[in-house]
Amino acid sequence: MSDLSRPKGPKIIAVANQKGGVGKTTTTINLAAALVEEGRRVLVVDLDPQGNASTGLGIEVDDREFTTYELLLEDLDLNDVIQKTDYDGLCIVPATVDLSSADIELMSSEKRSFLLHDALRQTQMDAFKFDYILIDCPPSLNLLTVNAMIAAHSILVPLQSEFFALEGLSQLMMTIREVRQSGNKELRIEGVVLTMYDKRNNLSQQVESDARANLGDLVFKTMIPRNVRVSESPSFAMPVLSYDSQSKGAVAYRALAKEMIENNQA
Repeated sequence: MSDLSRPKGPKIIAVANQKGGVGKTTTTINLAAALVEEGRRVLVVDLDPQGNASTGLGIEVDDREFTTYELLLEDLDLNDVIQKTDYDGLCIVPATVDLSSADIELMSSEKRSFLLHDALRQTQMDAFKFDYILIDCPPSLNLLTVNAMIAAHSILVPLQSEFFALEGLSQLMMTIREVRQSGNKELRIEGVVLTMYDKRNNLSQQVESDARANLGDLVFKTMIPRNVRVSESPSFAMPVLSYDSQSKGAVAYRALAKEMIENNQA
């Protein structure tokens, strides 16, 4: 792995891949819950207009008075936008569909790429004592995703174990290189995590083999299996770790959290 030593304050990780359906939101929610189980304090920033991370952590739409939209465009205080969840130590800045128009509105701001960076570094952040901030990015390489990359210390890339998985990755890596050059030269790859992995499937094994051959240590040892409990848990508005604590999916996300913590030991 590249140098991932912990920064001062919370480690900010953008969970990004421009492909949809690769497990970004699922990974954000369950990794956050697993980190909390390990005694860490975690903030999830829902940067996807679909608001699935908010729903998956039990925040009803009617309860999302202030969201990432206001955080970015109305310069709101962190105390107003950070909401507690039902999980002790896990908070969220929720999102609603309002965020879908933010990309256009951001264009008129001189600091359009740095709004999230500045918002997450308000002086009040210290009082929350978060260890990690996980940003759930939209499934595109738009201005919201660029904001996340400039705000983040590192990028976590969920990679679905399917045909063409690695092809989409090259575009993401190109964007990361551009962000390093233009606004965040310290940005690192936290790692690539294989999702929806089926060890009985030759294609899954081939994707794993190709990913490890091309990306080496950037690929986490832990892989997230295709697991019906992981798929079901969002409809009950809870992480799989709560929905079915002993399921293969829950066990895998706990292992991923432990591996990430180990990688981040200063």
